[in-house]
Amino acid sequence: MPAATPDFSLGYGNSLADKTYGPTLYDQSLKGEIIASSLNNATLADVVEFSGFETIIKDYVLGSLGHPVVRVELTPFQLKICVDEAVSKLSYHAPMWMNQFACFDASAGMNLYELPTYILNNLDYVVYKKSLLSMTYQTGSLEFDFFIKYFQDNFLFKDFAVSDFNIMQIFLETTRKILSQDGSWDVINNQYLQIYPRPVLTPDPVILQYRAIDSATIHPYYKNWIQRYSLAASKGVLGQIRGKYASLPSPGGGAVLNGSALQAEAEREKALLVEQLMTEIEEPPVFTAY
Repeated sequence: MPAATPDFSLGYGNSLADKTYGPTLYDQSLKGEIIASSLNNATLADVVEFSGFETIIKDYVLGSLGHPVVRVELTPFQLKICVDEAVSKLSYHAPMWMNQFACFDASAGMNLYELPTYILNNLDYVVYKKSLLSMTYQTGSLEFDFFIKYFQDNFLFKDFAVSDFNIMQIFLETTRKILSQDGSWDVINNQYLQIYPRPVLTPDPVILQYRAIDSATIHPYYKNWIQRYSLAASKGVLGQIRGKYASLPSPGGGAVLNGSALQAEAEREKALLVEQLMTEIEEPPVFTAY
């Protein structure tokens, strides 16, 4: 069955878009200046252009390396790929503060939908069907009393350890899948979203939770992390360039290049920044619950 294009007949939209709603996810222009589809796709034949956000990162790198007092042997293309590497690394480990939401209306009989790459690459969760825990028992009925007593007797609403909390989340997730109207989903070939069971009603809302950097709202601390990682990546490229020659002859006796030192420094700084990203910025996995 061919994939369908998400529809917006109810006016739902995308938190990363300039407008909160539109005809389809593909017709919306995104906020900020980070275009996920163009990351790490530059070639030497392309004309390198820097957005305002990328210019801030590039100038930080050049200034830290001594420009304009010291000559920095980096081309715009090399600076671009270093910035792309830093943004990609942070985006991959993006914690809860990078959450974005989009919603579309599923069509009856269609369970395969083509979504933009920037959503599928960073998709965290899909809410299909509105009810998360469908219990139709009325308050005061025998069935309702048994339902509440079950949770009370299992101490789910009292003090317990983090491991118990994690087990509870897994249990509730399984319960929702079995007892409620909460549907399931898969990503096919990193291009299509498959939801099941197949929608019967039209429209049937589907909510997408994904991670994406909005350069207009990113916290200065995380922007500085991108600057420092771009600088470390640039040192590695610059070290490879200067490492081609041990020294340069000159009338004053020659100049010794620091290619090896720059490469070693780049590796150390990258490792420290990744450690900081995993321990201070990214949300610990044991506390992640949807």
